[in-house]
Amino acid sequence: MKIALYSNEFRNDYLLVYKQIVDFFRARNVKILMEEGMKKTLESQFQFPVEGIGSFSNKDRKTLSADLMLSIGGDGTFLSSTYYAIENHIPIAGINCGRLGFLADIPSHDIETALSLFMNGEFVLEKRMLLEVAEPEGLFNGFNVAMNELTVHKLDNSSMIKIDTKIDGEFLASYWADGLIISTPTGSTAYSLSVGGPILAPNMGGIIITPIASHNLTVRPFVVPNTVEIELTIDGRGNQFLVSSDHRSEPLDFSKRIVIRKSQSYVSVVLLKGQSFYSTLRNKMMWGADRRN
Repeated sequence: MKIALYSNEFRNDYLLVYKQIVDFFRARNVKILMEEGMKKTLESQFQFPVEGIGSFSNKDRKTLSADLMLSIGGDGTFLSSTYYAIENHIPIAGINCGRLGFLADIPSHDIETALSLFMNGEFVLEKRMLLEVAEPEGLFNGFNVAMNELTVHKLDNSSMIKIDTKIDGEFLASYWADGLIISTPTGSTAYSLSVGGPILAPNMGGIIITPIASHNLTVRPFVVPNTVEIELTIDGRGNQFLVSSDHRSEPLDFSKRIVIRKSQSYVSVVLLKGQSFYSTLRNKMMWGADRRN
């Protein structure tokens, strides 16, 4: 068995988490790989013992082989880890050292229990849909997929933009807004939710279109099938707008149109025994909690 470890956050309070994970797998003679930057940082800045631990880097994205990738941090770290996992369908489990944690939902205080469940096969894999930018090509250094959302946003802080939107070639609307979020069901609990979008179960076949600070109050979030192609043409003052894929962003000229569709790739998320989207939603959103007192 081979385990890949990924984190992009390094603090003293994370060291115990790293140590528990490494000690757990070393005791079971499991081969451990660490992302190259993570390994170098832990060794040089924290004197973390990395003897016998292999490494992987950007050049290994299409060839990396592992039975599990552990993302250690928050949901942003989990999204970053998909860069290494998608190409070869490596399942990802998220150890939550952050705050809310919808994707990284394994609590850091119960790591050994969680890892034991995985080693004993007490888990299921849930495929999560991705979105991709079909046009323009070459965005985000060729990694043009998003697990949470693809967003177009104004660059000029003083004025909104106009976003002409077509669904499978048919005109839907012109959104006058600060931006527009195109979200997966997984991303429905992220940016889209914060601006009033609906929550979708991860296994639903939908795409959410959510305006950001729409000038027209009758324009509401809209769910379309995940089989459609969404075309965006953006205009406004200035020369450019911002397009984002999860945590990556690039400026584009207004002359560029954006075409978004469901990707053929997907992310395999590890759900351990006793875990479900509904329990995570209930606990993280504190549904049913009585705070009146």
